[in-house]
Amino acid sequence: MRIRIAGAACAFLYADLTGASMSAAAPLAPADVQSTFFNGQPFTSSTPQNIKFTMVFTADGKMTRKPLGKAGAKGEGTWKLSNDGFCTTWNNATTSNCFNLVPSGDNKWSVMKGASSVGTWSK
Repeated sequence: MRIRIAGAACAFLYADLTGASMSAAAPLAPADVQSTFFNGQPFTSSTPQNIKFTMVFTADGKMTRKPLGKAGAKGEGTWKLSNDGFCTTWNNATTSNCFNLVPSGDNKWSVMKGASSVGTWSK
């Protein structure tokens, strides 16, 4: 009986030390997204397939992307803040897509569409 109690206590302690019991990082607030990324300064975006782009979001609601390698396509579009993140519309698209940014390391954020990660932004 004592071994089971000690084992359970160790399991809880291990989960607490590894962060397994901690909730996921909270998404950036829209104002923080704007001040961190939508300020005209370039940053790197990468897809789950590791295609990398230089992205620039300007304060006037415009955005551009340029591929850093041979894969990927240049693009231009617009952005706007939403209640819990931001939305983008590329010039050749008929609809907008909305996202959240969740911190995922030093100077690294996961771009989330719902519960799915669709890319990574880094500075």
